[in-house]
Amino acid sequence: MEIAATAAAASTATRKAQQSLTSNYETFLRLLTAQLQNQDPLEPLDATKFTEQLVSYSQVEQQIATNKNIETLVSATRSAASATAVSFLGKNALTAGPASELMGGEARWTYRLPSTAASIQVRITDLAGAPVRTLSTPATAGTHDVVWNGEDNAGNTMPAGTYRLSVTASAADGSAIPATITGMGMISEIDMSASDPLMFIGTRKLKLTEITGFKN
Repeated sequence: MEIAATAAAASTATRKAQQSLTSNYETFLRLLTAQLQNQDPLEPLDATKFTEQLVSYSQVEQQIATNKNIETLVSATRSAASATAVSFLGKNALTAGPASELMGGEARWTYRLPSTAASIQVRITDLAGAPVRTLSTPATAGTHDVVWNGEDNAGNTMPAGTYRLSVTASAADGSAIPATITGMGMISEIDMSASDPLMFIGTRKLKLTEITGFKN
């Protein structure tokens, strides 16, 4: 659940609980007073039950106080997340998955192979999956950078926007080698109007949880 939604739900629940407790507690005191005034002197109110009732109300009050503290903590966490997001402006963020932005004539990715491949095919596609560029890249185990100049296979300059990288790698026996792909792009804007801060990388809006790291 998002931070703002959690805070709103906690605030509403706490407010309703306080109103209910106040109403019930006042009713309880009126009934208790009437009972004390009209009790049979030969059979007075059981002190143990009286104490148990008071303890129950005290426990409810403590729980409501705990909920208020949690509400305050959630609000503080949201403020901290916003402050953290602002500090990322202008930095190159790593994002999980194959999407990356072509901006200023350049798009960047990294991919990691757990073992050396006998064959590898690295392609850039648009968001519809249409092939744009086939690249020649290393097939050795480890992490490799991919820098694309924005040109397709025919040398035409592609428009700025979001593109995807696909890596198909195979071992000598023909088995597939899974590649981990990471997108990259500069955070140019922070949107604070949403429930959680959203960071712009080109046309993409990303939450803090979608940022996996940073790179110069």
